[in-house]
Amino acid sequence: MKSSRATSAALLLLGMNFLAGMPALAQSQTVAEIALLQGANRQQTLLDGARKEGGLTVYAAMPADAVRALVDAFTKKYGIKVTTWRASSENVVQRMVAEARSGRFNVDFVQNNEPAMAQLRREHLLQAVNSPYHADLMREALPPHKEWVGLYVLIFLQAYNTGKVRKDELPAAYQDLLDPKWKGRLGIEADDESWFAYVLQGLGQEKGVKLFEDIVRTNGVSVRKGHTLLSNLVASGEVPLSLTVYSNTPMQLKREGAPVDWFLIPPAIAQFTSMGVLAKAPHPHAAMLFYDFLLSIDGQKILAERDFVPTSSKVDAPLKKLPLKFIDPELFLDRNDQWTRTFNDVFKRK
Repeated sequence: MKSSRATSAALLLLGMNFLAGMPALAQSQTVAEIALLQGANRQQTLLDGARKEGGLTVYAAMPADAVRALVDAFTKKYGIKVTTWRASSENVVQRMVAEARSGRFNVDFVQNNEPAMAQLRREHLLQAVNSPYHADLMREALPPHKEWVGLYVLIFLQAYNTGKVRKDELPAAYQDLLDPKWKGRLGIEADDESWFAYVLQGLGQEKGVKLFEDIVRTNGVSVRKGHTLLSNLVASGEVPLSLTVYSNTPMQLKREGAPVDWFLIPPAIAQFTSMGVLAKAPHPHAAMLFYDFLLSIDGQKILAERDFVPTSSKVDAPLKKLPLKFIDPELFLDRNDQWTRTFNDVFKRK
């Protein structure tokens, strides 16, 4: 009996010690702990954990060919399967918010433009992250909260059809667009209200609004939905000159032999295409491994090869030398309704 009681007491003590240690064990396995890992064994810990997790799920808004190239390179390097869902920026946000509010947390990693990431942060869906690759990034790419990071830069440029517009007649300032020679030759993307807001900051709100109202009244501006579509319309000659295109598309089209080129009416306004790890990611090791890969030289070179402007200082790109004025994503969210009304009043009212 004494032996039995002693054995029971020993087992009870062992069980209590095991239970006491469980919170620390559980805590070490949270998404936050994994996302904030540091130290010499960090990479191996992520890789071992990712292999046990077996894969990850990514929601993305970047062009499909870029998503495929990055995912294929990651899988080839690490053997980790990646399930992707690609949609527009707005649809990615809507789906993620809807899933979270219904208690579904299936996605591990998200890529979207910076204002969209700011929306997700306001929904408390993103996890602060540490990565050794942060040290290589341009200063503006990493906000203090670290819940997202700039993957590449999208610069708003002007583009023209080289068969329809001579280089020596390109406008040097927006005032030059009042010239009657531009009648019926101008286009703009339908949702570039943030670009317009920052242009107006430089021109002065009232003066700038009046200038563009005069341009629209005098020469007209064709409003088209989609930056890629608009770049293709420039290449085809249907829109000889566009006031806004994303920097990568005219460069890609030019490299492919299309009669299109880009120029810049200062200032160079830009925003980050960003990425982040979900706070309730079911596969956090794999998500962090993917995060690191995209910021590494391997991932950033894949983006540079597709004419994106990488955020890593270790991968060069021609447009990195431009003095860029970045759109504040929080300001975008707070003033978007006002900016949209102004944009619509000027470019869509008629």
